[in-house]
Amino acid sequence: MSALEMILIGAVILLIFGGKKLPELMRGIGKSVKEFKDAKDEPSAHK
Repeated sequence: MSALEMILIGAVILLIFGGKKLPELMRGIGKSVKEFKDAKDEPSAHK
Protein backbone atom coordinates (compact mmCIF):
# COMPACT_ATOMS: atom_id res chain seq x y z
CA MET A 1 0.00 0.00 0.00
CA SER A 2 1.47 3.33 -1.01
CA ALA A 3 1.63 6.40 1.19
CA LEU A 4 -0.94 8.16 -1.00
CA GLU A 5 -3.43 5.32 -0.55
CA MET A 6 -2.94 5.40 3.23
CA ILE A 7 -3.50 9.17 3.30
CA LEU A 8 -6.69 8.85 1.24
CA ILE A 9 -8.01 6.07 3.48
CA GLY A 10 -7.19 8.16 6.56
CA ALA A 11 -9.03 11.16 5.10
CA VAL A 12 -12.12 9.05 4.37
CA ILE A 13 -12.08 7.60 7.89
CA LEU A 14 -11.77 11.11 9.33
CA LEU A 15 -14.74 12.29 7.27
CA ILE A 16 -16.87 9.30 8.28
CA PHE A 17 -16.08 9.13 12.00
CA GLY A 18 -15.11 12.73 12.76
CA GLY A 19 -12.31 13.95 14.99
CA LYS A 20 -13.82 12.93 18.32
CA LYS A 21 -14.03 9.21 17.60
CA LEU A 22 -10.74 8.97 15.69
CA PRO A 23 -8.37 8.27 18.65
CA GLU A 24 -10.66 5.50 19.92
CA LEU A 25 -10.91 4.01 16.43
CA MET A 26 -7.13 4.07 15.93
CA ARG A 27 -6.59 2.35 19.30
CA GLY A 28 -8.98 -0.41 18.26
CA ILE A 29 -7.26 -0.84 14.90
CA GLY A 30 -3.84 -0.92 16.59
CA LYS A 31 -4.96 -3.61 19.03
CA SER A 32 -6.44 -5.67 16.19
CA VAL A 33 -3.25 -5.46 14.14
CA LYS A 34 -1.12 -6.44 17.17
CA GLU A 35 -3.35 -9.42 17.94
CA PHE A 36 -3.21 -10.52 14.30
CA LYS A 37 0.60 -10.29 14.24
CA ASP A 38 0.88 -12.17 17.55
CA ALA A 39 -1.43 -14.92 16.28
CA LYS A 40 0.50 -15.12 13.01
CA ASP A 41 3.81 -15.54 14.87
CA GLU A 42 2.53 -18.33 17.13
CA PRO A 43 3.30 -21.85 15.95
CA SER A 44 0.33 -23.46 14.30
CA ALA A 45 -1.42 -26.31 16.12
CA HIS A 46 -2.68 -27.72 12.81
CA LYS A 47 0.57 -29.17 11.51
